[in-house]
Amino acid sequence: MLKILVTGGAGLIGSNVVKKFLSIGHDVYVADNLWRGKLENLYDKGRPVFDLDSHFHKVDLQDYDSCLKVTRDVDVVIHLADIVAGINFVFSNELFVYRANVVMNSNVLNAAISNNVKKFLYVGTACSYPADMQSKLNPPPFKEEDAYPASPESAYGWSKLMGEYECELAQKEGKIETGILRLHNVYGPPCEMSPEKSQVIPALCRKAIKYPEEGFVVWGSGSQKRAFLYVDDVVDAIQALLDRGMNKGVIQIGPNVSHSIADIAKKIVDLSGKDINIEFDTLKPEGDKDRTADSSKALKILGWKQKISIDEGLERTYKWANTNLSKKSD
Repeated sequence: MLKILVTGGAGLIGSNVVKKFLSIGHDVYVADNLWRGKLENLYDKGRPVFDLDSHFHKVDLQDYDSCLKVTRDVDVVIHLADIVAGINFVFSNELFVYRANVVMNSNVLNAAISNNVKKFLYVGTACSYPADMQSKLNPPPFKEEDAYPASPESAYGWSKLMGEYECELAQKEGKIETGILRLHNVYGPPCEMSPEKSQVIPALCRKAIKYPEEGFVVWGSGSQKRAFLYVDDVVDAIQALLDRGMNKGVIQIGPNVSHSIADIAKKIVDLSGKDINIEFDTLKPEGDKDRTADSSKALKILGWKQKISIDEGLERTYKWANTNLSKKSD
C-alpha cells in the first residue's frame, strides 16, 4: 500500500484518480483549494470516499510551507493542480494563470524533494505545443519532441511546459523519480459547468440542457478541432505511468483523430433530443486550430491506448450533466 497525495484531487481528473487508487487499496490524500474542484466530487452514493477531516487538505499550493506540510510522509505525489478554465478566462488572465501555475508546480515538486518523496507524477498539456503547429487544420499527429523549439499560444501552455522542464531537471540531477504525461483535451464527469470556468464540452452540455433559457452559442466558427480524451482513459494512463513510466521523459496521451467543435455541438444537440438552433459567434476566440497525438510512445512504454470513443464519452458526460443540473434546479 502506498501513501499517495493527489493535488487538485477534487477536480475532474483528480477525483477520478482518487477513487481509482482507493479502489486498489492505496492510502490517498487530497490537496485542493477548491477554486475549481468541489468536495462533492469526492463523494460516492452520498458519502465521502475517505475521511475528509484527515485526508483532505484545503490549501493554497502557491504557499511553500503548505506544500511542505501536505507532502510530508508521502510515497507518491500525483500533481494535477493547476489554474485552467475556458478559453475566455485563460486569455483574459494570462499573467495570473502563468504565475500561479509556475509557482504551484515548483513549490509542490521542491517540497516533495525536501520530504524525500519517492515518486512525482506531473501532468502537462497539449496546449504546450508551438502555436504555429496548431494554426491550420489536419496537421500530422504531434510527437513528444515537437514541443521544442517552444512557442505555445497561451500563458497556460507556457506554464505547463515549464512544469515539465523543472521535473526533467529534478530527475536528471537524481533528486526524485519523475513521470510526465502530456494530455490532450480531457472531458467527462464530474466536470465544471459554470459559464465562468467551463471548457467546451461541459459548456455545450449545459447550454443544451438549459436551452432555450440559455442560447446554444458556439464560440468561433466551429471549424476548430480537438483530440478529445475521456477521463477514464486518463486515469488508466496515470496508473500505468506509476507502474511503468517513471524516468522515461514526457509521454503524450491522446487520440490520433480530432473532431471539430461544430461536430461536437451537433452530437450534443442530438443527445438532448431538442430542436436547437446552433449559433456560431465568430467574434469569440477559437484558440488553436487543430491538433492530434502520436501515442506510439504511450503504447510502447505504458501499454496505453484510447478505449472510450467520443460518442460513448459524450453520452456519459451529457447524462451526468443532465442529472447534475436537474438536482441543482430542484
